[in-house]
Amino acid sequence: MRRPWNIINSPVYSLATYANGKLNMNICTYVTAISMQPKQYAIAVYYDTQTLINLGNQSTCILQLLSQEQANLVRKLGKQSGTKIDKQAWLEKNQYLDYWQDYAVLANSCAYLKLELINRVNTGGDHELFYFTVTQYKAQSDHNILMFQDLVDANIIL
Repeated sequence: MRRPWNIINSPVYSLATYANGKLNMNICTYVTAISMQPKQYAIAVYYDTQTLINLGNQSTCILQLLSQEQANLVRKLGKQSGTKIDKQAWLEKNQYLDYWQDYAVLANSCAYLKLELINRVNTGGDHELFYFTVTQYKAQSDHNILMFQDLVDANIIL
């Protein structure tokens, strides 16, 4: 039997952060829309990550809704910290990047959301909670969205 927090089959995202001219991306599954007017999202980010550091230095980021063909990126973007590896160099070398609104993003994502930081909350757990307003977005596809269960089925996460 799965744990209750793993029962819901939620979409998989990557949060692209930009600080000091450097791109970093992570994998997010604790993501939810929290307001329709204005459009707002809440995203939980692990402590001790490059993403958390970048969000302390930059208020704009890009949330990317991943497609099933991007499942192979999860091990690199989600299981390795940008504090230890240069994810931008790896993404460039493997030609995974494209540009949207002058930001480097993952090519072939299902959607892009440009976010502006509103607030952050120390949860007392292993993630910090961030609140964002959506300032722009582009929906590319609502088919073949990468879901949490896809990662379990592919033995990418347990």
